[in-house]
Amino acid sequence: MNQKSIYILGIESSCDDTSAAVICNGKVLSNVVANQEIHATYGGVVPELASRAHQQNIVPVVQQAIARANIKKEQLSAIAFTRGPGLMGSLLVGTSFAKSLALGLNIPLIDVNHMQAHILAHFIEEENAKIPPFPFICLTISGGHTQIVKITNHFEMEVLGETIDDAVGEAFDKSAKILGLPYPGGPLIDKYAQEGNPKVFKFSKPKVGDLEFSFSGLKTAILYFIQKKVKEHPDFIKENLKDICASIQYTIIEILMDKIKNAVKQTGVTHVAIAGGVSANSEIRKRLQLAEKHWGWTTYIPKFEYTTDNAAMIAITGYLKYLNNHHSNMAITAQARLKVTE
Repeated sequence: MNQKSIYILGIESSCDDTSAAVICNGKVLSNVVANQEIHATYGGVVPELASRAHQQNIVPVVQQAIARANIKKEQLSAIAFTRGPGLMGSLLVGTSFAKSLALGLNIPLIDVNHMQAHILAHFIEEENAKIPPFPFICLTISGGHTQIVKITNHFEMEVLGETIDDAVGEAFDKSAKILGLPYPGGPLIDKYAQEGNPKVFKFSKPKVGDLEFSFSGLKTAILYFIQKKVKEHPDFIKENLKDICASIQYTIIEILMDKIKNAVKQTGVTHVAIAGGVSANSEIRKRLQLAEKHWGWTTYIPKFEYTTDNAAMIAITGYLKYLNNHHSNMAITAQARLKVTE
Protein backbone atom coordinates (compact mmCIF):
# COMPACT_ATOMS: atom_id res chain seq x y z
CA MET A 1 0.00 0.00 0.00
CA ASN A 2 1.44 3.41 -0.96
CA GLN A 3 1.98 5.90 1.83
CA LYS A 4 0.05 9.12 1.25
CA SER A 5 2.36 11.97 0.29
CA ILE A 6 2.12 14.77 2.83
CA TYR A 7 3.46 18.02 1.39
CA ILE A 8 4.16 20.81 3.87
CA LEU A 9 5.14 24.31 2.79
CA GLY A 10 7.28 26.06 5.41
CA ILE A 11 7.64 29.86 5.53
CA GLU A 12 10.34 31.55 7.64
CA SER A 13 10.56 35.32 8.11
CA SER A 14 11.71 35.91 11.69
CA CYS A 15 14.70 38.17 10.97
CA ASP A 16 16.30 39.27 7.71
CA ASP A 17 16.13 36.13 5.54
CA THR A 18 12.97 35.25 3.62
CA SER A 19 12.80 31.50 3.18
CA ALA A 20 10.33 28.90 1.89
CA ALA A 21 10.69 25.12 1.74
CA VAL A 22 8.61 22.12 0.76
CA ILE A 23 8.92 18.85 2.65
CA CYS A 24 7.31 15.55 1.63
CA ASN A 25 6.97 12.97 4.43
CA GLY A 26 10.03 14.31 6.24
CA LYS A 27 12.27 14.75 3.18
CA VAL A 28 13.26 18.18 1.85
CA LEU A 29 12.21 18.77 -1.77
CA SER A 30 13.21 22.46 -1.84
CA ASN A 31 14.69 25.05 0.52
CA VAL A 32 14.93 28.56 -0.92
CA VAL A 33 16.51 31.48 0.99
CA ALA A 34 16.60 35.14 -0.08
CA ASN A 35 19.26 37.07 1.87
CA GLN A 36 19.07 40.79 2.54
CA GLU A 37 22.48 42.32 1.77
CA ILE A 38 21.37 45.84 2.71
CA HIS A 39 21.98 45.37 6.47
CA ALA A 40 25.77 45.01 6.10
CA THR A 41 25.96 48.77 5.40
CA TYR A 42 24.41 49.49 8.80
CA GLY A 43 26.45 46.94 10.78
CA GLY A 44 23.33 45.07 11.91
CA VAL A 45 19.74 44.24 10.99
CA VAL A 46 17.44 47.27 10.56
CA PRO A 47 13.91 45.98 11.41
CA GLU A 48 12.00 48.41 9.15
CA LEU A 49 14.17 47.57 6.13
CA ALA A 50 13.89 43.85 6.91
CA SER A 51 10.09 43.82 6.84
CA ARG A 52 10.00 45.79 3.57
CA ALA A 53 12.41 43.35 1.94
CA HIS A 54 10.27 40.39 3.15
CA GLN A 55 7.27 41.96 1.38
CA GLN A 56 9.25 42.08 -1.87
CA ASN A 57 10.75 38.59 -1.50
CA ILE A 58 7.99 36.41 -0.12
CA VAL A 59 5.95 35.78 -3.30
CA PRO A 60 8.93 34.88 -5.56
CA VAL A 61 10.54 32.78 -2.80
CA VAL A 62 7.37 30.74 -2.17
CA GLN A 63 6.78 30.35 -5.93
CA GLN A 64 10.34 29.12 -6.38
CA ALA A 65 10.09 26.65 -3.49
CA ILE A 66 6.90 25.11 -4.94
CA ALA A 67 8.39 25.01 -8.47
CA ARG A 68 11.66 23.41 -7.30
CA ALA A 69 9.68 20.80 -5.34
CA ASN A 70 8.07 19.95 -8.67
CA ILE A 71 4.52 20.06 -7.30
CA LYS A 72 1.48 22.29 -7.74
CA LYS A 73 0.30 24.46 -4.83
CA GLU A 74 -2.99 22.49 -4.86
CA GLN A 75 -1.02 19.41 -3.70
CA LEU A 76 0.04 21.06 -0.44
CA SER A 77 -1.35 19.44 2.72
CA ALA A 78 -0.70 22.37 5.08
CA ILE A 79 1.18 25.67 5.46
CA ALA A 80 3.62 26.03 8.36
CA PHE A 81 4.98 29.46 9.31
CA THR A 82 7.18 31.06 11.95
CA ARG A 83 5.00 32.62 14.62
CA GLY A 84 7.95 33.87 16.70
CA PRO A 85 10.25 34.77 18.30
CA GLY A 86 11.72 37.39 15.99
CA LEU A 87 11.31 40.92 14.66
CA MET A 88 7.62 41.86 14.76
CA GLY A 89 7.51 43.52 11.32
CA SER A 90 9.24 40.55 9.69
CA LEU A 91 7.03 37.99 11.43
CA LEU A 92 3.86 39.82 10.37
CA VAL A 93 4.77 39.49 6.68
CA GLY A 94 5.17 35.69 6.95
CA THR A 95 2.14 35.25 9.20
CA SER A 96 -0.19 37.27 6.95
CA PHE A 97 1.02 35.53 3.80
CA ALA A 98 0.71 32.03 5.35
CA LYS A 99 -2.83 32.75 6.57
CA SER A 100 -3.93 34.08 3.17
CA LEU A 101 -2.46 31.13 1.29
CA ALA A 102 -3.94 28.55 3.70
CA LEU A 103 -7.35 30.24 3.40
CA GLY A 104 -7.10 30.41 -0.38
CA LEU A 105 -6.17 26.74 -0.68
CA ASN A 106 -8.53 25.71 2.15
CA ILE A 107 -5.82 23.71 3.96
CA PRO A 108 -4.64 23.71 7.59
CA LEU A 109 -2.41 26.48 8.97
CA ILE A 110 0.33 25.43 11.43
CA ASP A 111 2.21 27.90 13.61
CA VAL A 112 5.82 27.08 14.48
CA ASN A 113 8.07 28.27 17.29
CA HIS A 114 11.34 29.34 15.62
CA MET A 115 13.53 28.01 18.46
CA GLN A 116 11.77 24.63 18.51
CA ALA A 117 12.28 24.46 14.75
CA HIS A 118 16.06 24.91 15.11
CA ILE A 119 16.07 21.85 17.38
CA LEU A 120 13.65 19.79 15.28
CA ALA A 121 15.74 20.38 12.14
CA HIS A 122 17.57 17.26 13.37
CA PHE A 123 14.52 15.23 12.30
CA ILE A 124 14.79 16.09 8.60
CA GLU A 125 15.25 12.77 6.83
CA GLU A 126 18.40 12.70 4.74
CA GLU A 127 20.84 10.07 3.58
CA ASN A 128 23.37 9.26 6.33
CA ALA A 129 21.64 11.67 8.73
CA LYS A 130 21.84 10.73 12.41
CA ILE A 131 18.50 11.41 14.08
CA PRO A 132 18.75 11.82 17.88
CA PRO A 133 16.73 9.47 20.11
CA PHE A 134 14.73 10.81 23.08
CA PRO A 135 15.72 12.16 25.50
CA PHE A 136 18.56 14.30 24.15
CA ILE A 137 20.18 17.58 25.12
CA CYS A 138 20.42 20.41 22.61
CA LEU A 139 22.60 23.49 22.83
CA THR A 140 20.76 26.18 20.85
CA ILE A 141 23.14 28.96 19.94
CA SER A 142 22.33 31.95 17.75
CA GLY A 143 22.44 35.73 17.57
CA GLY A 144 19.48 35.99 19.90
CA HIS A 145 19.58 32.80 21.99
CA THR A 146 21.91 30.66 24.07
CA GLN A 147 20.19 27.79 25.85
CA ILE A 148 20.62 24.19 26.90
CA VAL A 149 17.35 22.37 26.31
CA LYS A 150 16.35 18.82 27.27
CA ILE A 151 14.06 17.28 24.65
CA THR A 152 11.83 14.44 25.88
CA ASN A 153 9.70 14.20 22.75
CA HIS A 154 9.07 16.37 19.67
CA PHE A 155 6.95 18.82 21.64
CA GLU A 156 8.11 18.41 25.23
CA MET A 157 11.12 20.59 25.95
CA GLU A 158 12.66 21.89 29.15
CA VAL A 159 15.19 24.71 29.40
CA LEU A 160 18.00 23.54 31.70
CA GLY A 161 20.02 26.73 31.47
CA GLU A 162 20.28 29.91 29.43
CA THR A 163 22.15 33.18 29.12
CA ILE A 164 21.51 35.78 31.79
CA ASP A 165 22.47 38.63 29.43
CA ASP A 166 23.75 38.41 25.83
CA ALA A 167 23.57 35.57 23.33
CA VAL A 168 26.70 33.87 22.05
CA GLY A 169 26.14 35.04 18.46
CA GLU A 170 26.10 38.61 19.71
CA ALA A 171 29.39 38.02 21.55
CA PHE A 172 30.98 36.86 18.26
CA ASP A 173 29.53 39.76 16.23
CA LYS A 174 30.37 42.46 18.81
CA SER A 175 33.94 41.12 19.16
CA ALA A 176 34.27 41.28 15.37
CA LYS A 177 32.99 44.87 15.41
CA ILE A 178 35.60 45.81 18.03
CA LEU A 179 38.24 44.37 15.66
CA GLY A 180 36.85 46.45 12.77
CA LEU A 181 35.49 43.43 10.87
CA PRO A 182 32.31 43.87 8.76
CA TYR A 183 28.87 42.55 9.79
CA PRO A 184 28.08 39.70 10.29
CA GLY A 185 31.45 39.19 11.96
CA GLY A 186 30.98 35.77 13.63
CA PRO A 187 31.88 33.76 10.50
CA LEU A 188 34.95 35.99 9.94
CA ILE A 189 36.25 35.34 13.47
CA ASP A 190 35.85 31.62 12.71
CA LYS A 191 37.72 32.02 9.42
CA TYR A 192 40.72 33.92 10.87
CA ALA A 193 40.80 31.76 14.02
CA GLN A 194 41.58 28.69 11.93
CA GLU A 195 45.00 30.17 11.12
CA GLY A 196 45.69 31.62 14.58
CA ASN A 197 47.03 30.37 17.91
CA PRO A 198 44.22 30.19 20.53
CA LYS A 199 46.65 30.31 23.46
CA VAL A 200 48.31 33.68 22.69
CA PHE A 201 45.81 35.91 24.53
CA LYS A 202 43.87 34.85 27.60
CA PHE A 203 40.35 35.99 28.45
CA SER A 204 38.69 34.94 31.68
CA LYS A 205 35.46 32.96 31.76
CA PRO A 206 32.44 34.42 33.62
CA LYS A 207 31.55 33.03 37.02
CA VAL A 208 27.84 32.15 36.83
CA GLY A 209 25.68 29.10 37.64
CA ASP A 210 26.58 25.62 36.34
CA LEU A 211 24.12 25.80 33.45
CA GLU A 212 23.96 29.57 32.99
CA PHE A 213 25.77 31.63 30.36
CA SER A 214 26.98 35.22 30.45
CA PHE A 215 28.76 37.04 27.64
CA SER A 216 28.44 40.75 28.51
CA GLY A 217 31.52 40.74 30.77
CA LEU A 218 33.58 38.91 28.16
CA LYS A 219 32.61 41.48 25.48
CA THR A 220 33.68 44.33 27.81
CA ALA A 221 36.96 42.57 28.64
CA ILE A 222 37.73 42.15 24.92
CA LEU A 223 36.90 45.82 24.26
CA TYR A 224 39.20 47.10 27.06
CA PHE A 225 41.97 44.71 26.05
CA ILE A 226 41.90 45.88 22.41
CA GLN A 227 41.69 49.57 23.36
CA LYS A 228 44.69 49.24 25.69
CA LYS A 229 46.80 47.33 23.12
CA VAL A 230 45.94 49.69 20.23
CA LYS A 231 46.89 52.68 22.38
CA GLU A 232 50.29 51.08 23.02
CA HIS A 233 50.72 49.88 19.45
CA PRO A 234 48.39 51.27 16.69
CA ASP A 235 48.94 48.27 14.35
CA PHE A 236 48.19 45.71 17.08
CA ILE A 237 44.96 44.39 15.50
CA LYS A 238 46.41 44.16 12.00
CA GLU A 239 49.53 42.31 13.16
CA ASN A 240 47.74 39.92 15.54
CA LEU A 241 44.28 39.49 13.98
CA LYS A 242 44.43 35.70 13.54
CA ASP A 243 45.70 35.06 17.08
CA ILE A 244 43.15 37.48 18.59
CA CYS A 245 40.29 35.75 16.72
CA ALA A 246 41.57 32.31 17.72
CA SER A 247 41.84 33.36 21.39
CA ILE A 248 38.35 34.90 21.46
CA GLN A 249 36.82 31.87 19.74
CA TYR A 250 38.67 29.44 22.03
CA THR A 251 37.30 31.22 25.14
CA ILE A 252 33.70 31.27 23.85
CA ILE A 253 33.77 27.60 22.80
CA GLU A 254 35.32 26.60 26.14
CA ILE A 255 32.39 28.29 27.93
CA LEU A 256 29.88 26.39 25.76
CA MET A 257 31.63 23.04 26.22
CA ASP A 258 31.86 23.48 30.02
CA LYS A 259 28.12 24.01 30.22
CA ILE A 260 27.29 21.02 28.03
CA LYS A 261 29.53 18.85 30.24
CA ASN A 262 27.64 20.08 33.32
CA ALA A 263 24.27 19.34 31.66
CA VAL A 264 25.33 15.80 30.74
CA LYS A 265 26.62 15.23 34.27
CA GLN A 266 23.41 16.52 35.87
CA THR A 267 20.94 14.69 33.59
CA GLY A 268 22.85 11.55 32.66
CA VAL A 269 21.75 12.14 29.05
CA THR A 270 24.66 11.49 26.67
CA HIS A 271 22.93 12.25 23.35
CA VAL A 272 24.01 15.83 22.60
CA ALA A 273 22.91 18.03 19.68
CA ILE A 274 23.58 21.61 18.60
CA ALA A 275 21.26 23.95 16.72
CA GLY A 276 21.00 27.57 15.61
CA GLY A 277 23.16 29.90 13.54
CA VAL A 278 26.31 29.62 15.68
CA SER A 279 26.25 25.82 15.28
CA ALA A 280 27.78 26.51 11.85
CA ASN A 281 30.99 27.48 13.72
CA SER A 282 33.78 25.07 12.74
CA GLU A 283 35.36 24.94 16.23
CA ILE A 284 32.19 23.94 18.13
CA ARG A 285 31.60 21.23 15.51
CA LYS A 286 35.15 19.95 15.90
CA ARG A 287 34.96 19.99 19.70
CA LEU A 288 31.66 18.10 19.71
CA GLN A 289 33.08 15.43 17.43
CA LEU A 290 36.06 15.07 19.79
CA ALA A 291 33.64 14.78 22.73
CA GLU A 292 32.32 11.54 21.21
CA LYS A 293 35.80 10.04 21.69
CA HIS A 294 36.71 11.75 24.98
CA TRP A 295 33.44 11.63 26.88
CA GLY A 296 31.55 8.78 25.18
CA TRP A 297 28.73 11.05 24.04
CA THR A 298 26.81 10.60 20.81
CA THR A 299 26.69 13.98 19.08
CA TYR A 300 24.35 15.35 16.43
CA ILE A 301 25.52 18.18 14.20
CA PRO A 302 23.12 19.67 11.64
CA LYS A 303 23.98 20.27 7.99
CA PHE A 304 25.19 23.82 7.34
CA GLU A 305 22.04 24.81 5.41
CA TYR A 306 19.87 23.89 8.42
CA THR A 307 21.86 25.93 10.96
CA THR A 308 21.00 29.49 9.95
CA ASP A 309 17.39 30.64 9.60
CA ASN A 310 15.76 28.47 6.93
CA ALA A 311 12.28 27.23 6.08
CA ALA A 312 13.16 23.52 5.95
CA MET A 313 13.26 23.49 9.76
CA ILE A 314 9.85 25.24 9.82
CA ALA A 315 8.44 22.70 7.36
CA ILE A 316 9.72 19.65 9.31
CA THR A 317 8.22 21.04 12.53
CA GLY A 318 4.99 21.69 10.62
CA TYR A 319 5.05 18.09 9.35
CA LEU A 320 5.51 16.67 12.88
CA LYS A 321 2.68 18.89 14.14
CA TYR A 322 0.48 17.89 11.18
CA LEU A 323 0.91 14.21 12.06
CA ASN A 324 -0.31 15.08 15.58
CA ASN A 325 -3.23 17.23 14.34
CA HIS A 326 -1.70 20.36 15.91
CA HIS A 327 -3.43 22.84 13.59
CA SER A 328 -3.69 26.58 14.24
CA ASN A 329 -6.67 28.84 14.42
CA MET A 330 -6.84 31.64 11.83
CA ALA A 331 -6.99 34.13 14.73
CA ILE A 332 -3.39 33.27 15.70
CA THR A 333 -1.00 36.22 15.86
CA ALA A 334 2.75 36.69 15.52
CA GLN A 335 4.71 36.90 18.79
CA ALA A 336 8.01 38.81 18.90
CA ARG A 337 8.87 37.13 22.22
CA LEU A 338 8.27 33.42 22.59
CA LYS A 339 10.01 30.90 24.83
CA VAL A 340 11.21 27.59 23.37
CA THR A 341 8.70 25.81 25.65
CA GLU A 342 5.68 27.80 24.35
